[in-house]
Amino acid sequence: MVHVVGGGLSGSECALKLASFGMDVVLYEMRPGKLTGAHRTGLFAELVCSNSFKSMEITNAHGLLKKEMEMLGSFILKAAYETQVPAGKALAVDRERFSSLITRWIEENEKIRVVREEVKSLDFPGIKVIATGPLTSDGLSEELRKLFGDCLYFYDAISPIVSFESIDMSRAFFGARYGVDDSYINCPLTEEEFERFY
Repeated sequence: MVHVVGGGLSGSECALKLASFGMDVVLYEMRPGKLTGAHRTGLFAELVCSNSFKSMEITNAHGLLKKEMEMLGSFILKAAYETQVPAGKALAVDRERFSSLITRWIEENEKIRVVREEVKSLDFPGIKVIATGPLTSDGLSEELRKLFGDCLYFYDAISPIVSFESIDMSRAFFGARYGVDDSYINCPLTEEEFERFY
């Protein structure tokens, strides 16, 4: 029995991969009962930042990592390919369909038992994988501090989700960072507009 704490990208991949090897898994996720400042749902592998998994070109680190994950049978990558949206040479996903697919795979897997509660103590038997990332709850953070000393973490930026209908296309334009395609909408902002938007 393996206890996986955290149902984000890493915890979901870990639980699904262990189950595929025939191992019994208990997957703990405090959402939706207790949300973080970034999460909005109780779905597993919810994307709270960009919906892009970056480049698919194997000539750079991002693309090479994805190729290695694909060769290893990554469930996260399989779901990303199944929910892919146009993004030029990048792998971007429909975030709701992506997380819903991962959630379905987890909930339908008879080797995985889902426990929807916050883990505040690791004082229980069995192998444990802590995959809570920088949004670890205060209770578990305190437990980890007691066990390992002070922790260091940081937050990444959360990308805004903007509906197409709200964009003034007389000011915006389609384009890509490297001039390869027109998969992205670019919205020029003045400094004042940016500060107001932020």
